[in-house]
Amino acid sequence: MSETAGRVLPVYLVADESRSMTPVVDELNDGLRSLHDALLREPLAAAKVRFSIVGFSDDVIVHSALADLRNMPALPQLSVRAGTAYGVAFSLLTDRIPADVRALKREGFAVHRPAVFFLSDGQPTDPGEWEQAYDALIDRERNPTAPNIIACGIGEARAETILHVATRPEFAFVATPGVEVGLAIAEFCTALTRSVIKSGQAVGGSDAELVVERPDSFRMAVDVV
Repeated sequence: MSETAGRVLPVYLVADESRSMTPVVDELNDGLRSLHDALLREPLAAAKVRFSIVGFSDDVIVHSALADLRNMPALPQLSVRAGTAYGVAFSLLTDRIPADVRALKREGFAVHRPAVFFLSDGQPTDPGEWEQAYDALIDRERNPTAPNIIACGIGEARAETILHVATRPEFAFVATPGVEVGLAIAEFCTALTRSVIKSGQAVGGSDAELVVERPDSFRMAVDVV
């Protein structure tokens, strides 16, 4: 049996680009730049991670396909459009994640279960539709590469919705009431960075597991519902 090229963890940031994100999209882009810089300072961890950026509103845009961040001069900028349709994001991931995993395996990698970090500041504008798309994504019988989903809600996102999106209760977080949305975005990005680095370090070591950091000023969604 041939040796693998190593172990990698695919990570997808799925970010709300609805119009209500207009006041804080700059903070989100700043946070992604900081994440990129931090990963470049941790090359051993970065080597174990492949990262993709997906934005959703009424439609979905793959701003960055799954890639080694060490090979990217800069991350793309998120923007804002209309709507908050969760379903388009989940449908895209249902198609894209299996294809990405197959591609990594063709390169000789052993692939850990993908992780999706989902961020929204509002309720889905496609009620009924998004749940069907979500169920197809996380069904491990139909989709063996079904991801772990870490969901974070800010602004008008409701705790019960975020809890539904997360694949485990301990993966669901909502901003504490009264916390300024720009600060919540910054703290989400900081926690995302820590989670990616620590998960990359774990994949490269003997304890290969997904590490999820709770953002400061966020609380467990399960404690709100």
